[in-house]
Amino acid sequence: MTAVLPAAPAAGVVAHGRRARARRYRTVLAVLALAVVAVAVVALCVGERSYAPSEVLRVLLGEQVVGASFNVGVLRAPRVLTGLLVGVAFGTGGVVFQTMLRNPLASPDIIGVSAGSSAAAVVAITAFGLSGAALSLVAITAGLAVAAVIYALSWRDGVQGARLVLIGIAVGAMLDSVIGYALTRAGVYDANEALRWLTGSLNSAFWPGVGPLAAALGVLVPTLLVLARRLPVLQLGDDVAAGLGVRPDRSRLALLLVAVAVIAVATSAAGPIAFVAFLSGPIAHRLLRGTGSLVVPAGLVGALLVLTADLVGQHLLVHRFPVGVVTGVLGAPYLLWLLARTNRSGGSL
Repeated sequence: MTAVLPAAPAAGVVAHGRRARARRYRTVLAVLALAVVAVAVVALCVGERSYAPSEVLRVLLGEQVVGASFNVGVLRAPRVLTGLLVGVAFGTGGVVFQTMLRNPLASPDIIGVSAGSSAAAVVAITAFGLSGAALSLVAITAGLAVAAVIYALSWRDGVQGARLVLIGIAVGAMLDSVIGYALTRAGVYDANEALRWLTGSLNSAFWPGVGPLAAALGVLVPTLLVLARRLPVLQLGDDVAAGLGVRPDRSRLALLLVAVAVIAVATSAAGPIAFVAFLSGPIAHRLLRGTGSLVVPAGLVGALLVLTADLVGQHLLVHRFPVGVVTGVLGAPYLLWLLARTNRSGGSL
């Protein structure tokens, strides 16, 4: 008796499914972009003194408006632009780590990369009194160096996500002890400055820092987007990727280097804003339901998280809180839920 094979889906059904997925992807991107713009406009308009959107627009076009030119043009605009840039950086860098290593815990702020930048910055502040561009350079260099150490320690005929995550968590714990020791040896002023930086804050965002940040991310983020096109092939496994002409180890190393650089630049500008890199990818995945690349949507989610958290921390609570405090409150429950789910399923990290 001849077995009856299931009928293949008609070409029209396949084409309809592809158009539906593409339409959903474009819709989610458009909604996220509009949400980012809306929150940015609100952040520019509200404050101790609020202004109409028309007044904000006149300031942004270069017109002098009494009061608004200083409050909006000098104080709020660089803060919003910095929040937008670092949010995009944390979102894109985080989702590349999580996708490439196929582990939702493989976020730079979980596996010690951000801790490397933070430890170096705290030592630079408390021991050498550095600030500004010198402090940013130290944070970026340390982030790259720590990522290289974690990558080297994780190497055993290739890099596996679970091993890298565990080694990264261990390295991050060691760096946290360095931060604690440096703070205990610091003076009161330096300790306060270091703690403010560690919390993750946009309070020091002014125009002189926006230009270098935009220039660095203007090169790194597009490079990351180009390299991220190899992620779907890498997810098929090293043997399949090699068969398709992609060198897995070289591609993985290039992605890690650029993603670490993106995270380190963002951290140097605003500190390690907690859980933005960790949350952006999963939120984008939920919105898209497995449709298309997550890199650009995760960047928009990261920007939306940072701008919204800063708006809430500055204007909607009884006291003002840095943006990192608000994102920490949002991210910690998700991390606990993820760990509990992993434990229930018996899966490894």
